Amino acid sequence: MKDIVQIAHKEDGVKESKGKANNPRILKYAEDIGFKNYKGDDQAWCSLFMNWCAHKAGLERSYSLKARSWLDVGIEITDPEPGDVVIFWRESPKSWKGHVGMFDGFRRNGSIYCLGGNQGNQVSKSAQSADRLLGFRRLRPAREVRFPRTALKLKSTGNNVRLLQDSLKKLGYEVGTSDGVFGSRTKETLMKFQASSDQMEVNGIFDKATRECMTTAINAIVTVKELADKIFN
Repeated sequence: MKDIVQIAHKEDGVKESKGKANNPRILKYAEDIGFKNYKGDDQAWCSLFMNWCAHKAGLERSYSLKARSWLDVGIEITDPEPGDVVIFWRESPKSWKGHVGMFDGFRRNGSIYCLGGNQGNQVSKSAQSADRLLGFRRLRPAREVRFPRTALKLKSTGNNVRLLQDSLKKLGYEVGTSDGVFGSRTKETLMKFQASSDQMEVNGIFDKATRECMTTAINAIVTVKELADKIFN
């Protein structure tokens, strides 16, 4: 899976065109994800951008232009990390209107940094009031996850470790921030996962047996999600 935050940051500065013109890049977002009824960047596009980023990252998405549609996607969380979805209300908590983007940290005054589209009419990072928060969601894989055939252990680093950390969290194991560093907390959390089946040795190493068990477990989530999409979409 690709890093959803990196995908979003590569689009920094993509901006609506003035007047009747449309930015072809924003229209390309809609084309890439099959939003055929999206015809102009004068339409709200925060959820469009969030759907596009999730699609590019191989994560589940809302298939809707409504920001609040993201309240029904992913796993509800209270301790967000960069890249998790954050949803806010607009006008009123009971209104249908909202705004969606990616959580990018807290300011000292408690407001929430949000990385997303249609912020100041462009892709940008901006601070949003925590008083308007509706919730945080963590997205699950939307297609089969494949782990590298490389053993990971204490002091390993890189994107493969980040994928392991993300997968542990999506399986319900709290491993902390997905920083790509295989530290003591990652080892301890991995051992908890290994203890869930006698097919794995509880050694804190992401070895072949652990990789096979985790591949089965994480892709079972994907299969359930795909089935739900076929039934309800």
